[in-house]
Amino acid sequence: MSTKTVLVIEDNEMNMKLVRTLLEIGKYRVLEAVDAETGIDLAKRHRPNLILMDIQLPAMDGLSATQVIKDDPDTHHIPIVALTSYAMQGDEKKALAAGCAGYMSKPIDTRQFLKTLSQYL
Repeated sequence: MSTKTVLVIEDNEMNMKLVRTLLEIGKYRVLEAVDAETGIDLAKRHRPNLILMDIQLPAMDGLSATQVIKDDPDTHHIPIVALTSYAMQGDEKKALAAGCAGYMSKPIDTRQFLKTLSQYL
């Protein structure tokens, strides 16, 4: 069985560390980006099985980055899950409209995280 790769686009160091640790426990290969531009580049170069996208990122926000990835024929098939603390009414709808396959709010439920992600892989 091949190892699945998850690209995490997250600018908060503590959130990145938590997500990385959970993914490594789940035996996933983890790619990391702290901004949208780097994340888009990694998505194009590595074609991960899944992208976890923070919505509030410096410079380009996560929803704009999602649209760039979804508009690219080489990366449009990669499922993207919005992972954000920016959880206000209507935000999930905005994330899905931007092309996200799912939406997870922070703080992360560490007991359910890997189970929830498995539905997108």
